[in-house]
Amino acid sequence: MSNTALTPILVTGSGGLIGSQFGLEFASKYTVEPIDISNPNKPVDITKPEQVLSAFSKSKAPVVIHFAAYTNVTGAWEQRDDTSGPAYQVNVTGTQNIVDACKQTGKHLIHISTAYIFDGEKTGLYLEGDTSNPIEWYGKTKQLAEEVVQSSSIAWTIFRIDQPFRSDPFPRADVAHNIAHKLQTNSLPPMFTDHFFGPTYINDFSKVLDWAIRTRTTGVFHASSGEQWTDFDFAKAVQDALKLPGEVRKGSLEAYLKTLNRPYQKNTAMNTQKLQSVLDFELTPIIAALSQLSFD
Repeated sequence: MSNTALTPILVTGSGGLIGSQFGLEFASKYTVEPIDISNPNKPVDITKPEQVLSAFSKSKAPVVIHFAAYTNVTGAWEQRDDTSGPAYQVNVTGTQNIVDACKQTGKHLIHISTAYIFDGEKTGLYLEGDTSNPIEWYGKTKQLAEEVVQSSSIAWTIFRIDQPFRSDPFPRADVAHNIAHKLQTNSLPPMFTDHFFGPTYINDFSKVLDWAIRTRTTGVFHASSGEQWTDFDFAKAVQDALKLPGEVRKGSLEAYLKTLNRPYQKNTAMNTQKLQSVLDFELTPIIAALSQLSFD
């Protein structure tokens, strides 16, 4: 495919764990135009509305993928209720600026959100229509960002994900590679048997994003694996997949919470049936995804 046939896509956070995988996987189909403060050629601070609008106005991209977020949950907790702090400014103000620029330039927004908008008290898988009730500041800012998107008049798609990991190593280790590294160095702490999450396989999620660009399907979708794992079981599965030495010990979230000064959701696993009913491909089961891991 020649470069003239590539579709330009504006992407915030294009150099991150997920954005970089999407760019690699679809390099023959899309030209990623980064909206990033660290872009050496055209730095854009998403908290500055004039910079965002200028970049959007100069681009012919029909779609914007908004990955960029302040994701340090502990760091966000230390900023709680501070609307001038980076967590709020990036996650809420930045999203508002992107929405405004999309409205003025007629672009479709694909917004990446999180299972942390839920309180974690549900025992089963969260549905898209379940009430959001974030219990810490990161989740609250992401909930507010969702409200900004959903209350707008632009065309939008929201994907909620949880604990993403990709097949290959990345400089900032994902949940699977972090476990693998700690097993290899004999530094894996006890893994919770009473905490549940729904890992997101980034290689699959990149294909979900391509589907959204192709179809311009709108609405809120849960885009994790649709599976529910404990930390202990996931760590054992990583160990088995990579045939790593070491011991995976059992730990307790309930006990850990007594040492923690911030809230911690007990369950963030999400139901993905809504998404899977409209996708034109099958999501990879987590066991199969872990078999594709590469690890140095």
